[in-house]
This record gives sequence, C-alpha cells and structure tokens, in this order.
Amino acid sequence: MRLDDRYDDLVAALGGFYRTWLVYLGVDLGLFRALRAAGEAGLGPDELALRTSTHPRAVATWAWAAAAHDLVQADGNGIRVDPETATILLDEQRSEFLGGQFVHSVVATLDWDRMTDFFRTGVPAASRPDRYRTAIEQVTRQDIAVFFTEALAALPNLVARLVSGGRVLDVHCGGGRWLVAMARRFPELQLMGIEAEPDSIARAKELIESTGLADRIRIEAVARTEVTRPGRFDLIYYQYALHGLPDPPASLRASWDALDPGGTLLVLDWLLPSESDEMRTIHGELIAGVHLDEVFMGAGLHDLGAYRRWFAEAGIPEPEVIELPSGATLFVADRP
Repeated sequence: MRLDDRYDDLVAALGGFYRTWLVYLGVDLGLFRALRAAGEAGLGPDELALRTSTHPRAVATWAWAAAAHDLVQADGNGIRVDPETATILLDEQRSEFLGGQFVHSVVATLDWDRMTDFFRTGVPAASRPDRYRTAIEQVTRQDIAVFFTEALAALPNLVARLVSGGRVLDVHCGGGRWLVAMARRFPELQLMGIEAEPDSIARAKELIESTGLADRIRIEAVARTEVTRPGRFDLIYYQYALHGLPDPPASLRASWDALDPGGTLLVLDWLLPSESDEMRTIHGELIAGVHLDEVFMGAGLHDLGAYRRWFAEAGIPEPEVIELPSGATLFVADRP
C-alpha cells in the first residue's frame, strides 16, 4: 500500500474512534430515539436537549459532529436521523442491531487504562465493574435477535417441539433477556437460568418479576467453576458463554448428561476466523477487537477447531455446525 493510502486508512481509523463515541452518546442518551420519533420534521438542538434531559450546547456540539460523521443530517431545518441508521442502532429485534455493540465497545475501553499493565505482566483483569456486564447485555440483544430470526429458522423441528412445551436451561444467562424472550415465544415452556455474577442475577430477577413470568422462569446462582446442572432438560443453551468458562468441555459434558433423551444442546457464539484472509474484513476487525478485550479478562474467543475439540473432549457426538447469515455460529447436538 502506498504511503498516502496507508495514511488515509489510519486517519479513517482514528476518525472511527470519535464516530464510535458519537454513536454511543446518541444511543445511551436517547438522542437517536428522540430524532426517530420526530421523523422528517426533525428537532432543533434546544428541543432535542429538552426531550432527552441533556444540555443544549452539548447537544448542538454532538449534532454538528454527528453530521460530520454522516450519522445525522443537521441544517437550518433541524436535526434528523435516516430510517436505516435508526434501525441499525435502535431495533433490538433485528439481527442487524448494532447499538449494543457500540455501547459495549465504549464501556469496555473505560477499563483499558490497565491494558498496558496486562501486556507487561500477562496478568489479566481480575474483575470488571457492574457497568461492563450491563453493557454486555446490550450486545446480547443482537444475539437474541440472531437466535430468533436465524437460528430458529434453521431448526424447524426444534421449534415444533418447543411449541409443545418442555424444560429449558440457559447456562450463564446474564440478565435473563433470552429467557424472557423464550417464555413469550413459547408459552408452554418452563425455564431456568444459572448465573455467577450477583449483579446479573439481580437484573435477571427484576426483569422476570416485571414481566410477570416468575411462575415460569427460575434463576439460580452458581459459581463460575460449577459444572453440575440441576434437574433434567429438553433444551440447554449457551449464548456467547461457552468460550468464557474455565473448563468448556466439563461444562458441555455436564449439560449433555442433564439432557433428557431427544433433548438438544445449542451453543451460539462468535468465532475467531480460521483463515487469515477472513481477519482482513470488517467483520474480522470487529472480532479482533472483541478478542483483545476478552484476552484482557483471561478468556478470549476461539476458532471452529477449538469448539470441535471441546465437544469431542466432552464425549458428545460431533455437533452440526450452522454458519448463520449474521456471522455467528450455531452448534447443535441432539441426544438420541
């Protein structure tokens, strides 16, 4: 690559840092949501500030910068957001939803002041604040959309079974949003989530109570190293969880043992590319950044070969591997 071209490429990357912050502020403060509600009429900075309980001068500066980054349109007639941008940043039910990714990327880097120490010592971050796990749950809203729009579409037989009812376990369920979504989609299911983080457990229980589903969803606290599975289940699910556990094969083995005959084990995750050329894509760049943050915590993403080894070490028959349109990967193992 020519020097000028590489220079422009790196300047664009630097601009991307500011663009990410502008998106984060727009999502977190409700600016994009207020602009979408206003439609083509748009809003002036003062009105946008009033509707979002923010400061007019700060909002005016945000709008000017967001317009420079083509996130909004700002002129004498007001500030507007186009429908496509609003869909991608706000619509949690779509697999294209990226608002959570922007929130997580900013919140995650708030702890990166310790990154240089990690590189010098090799000692990962012992813990992350509650805000980090709250941000992770923003990311997993996209995972839930991917599950319902892409994964279930690939598993019609499983859908037919779930309609009839059964017992479902979500391993390390976080804030419980997948459990609530499943309970609403399949009214005959009984569901359980297990989770290690106290703040996530508290958010999950609060969500379940607020949705009136406490009679069908139960949350139990477990240690991160705990691999036993209480009860018997027809479906056991890992959503962006398996790679972060201390012993993935042991957890898979315990889940397999807890499945009733005819039950299904599902793992939905985002994998490292297996080929170097795959890293030189927009998706590869995003995965590389997520991987760095995960390694900082002592975990890290893994490639397809690692998942196949984990299933084999757990004594589980080779799973079906489904590459989903979003870029996520689904592993499916049915117990005879």
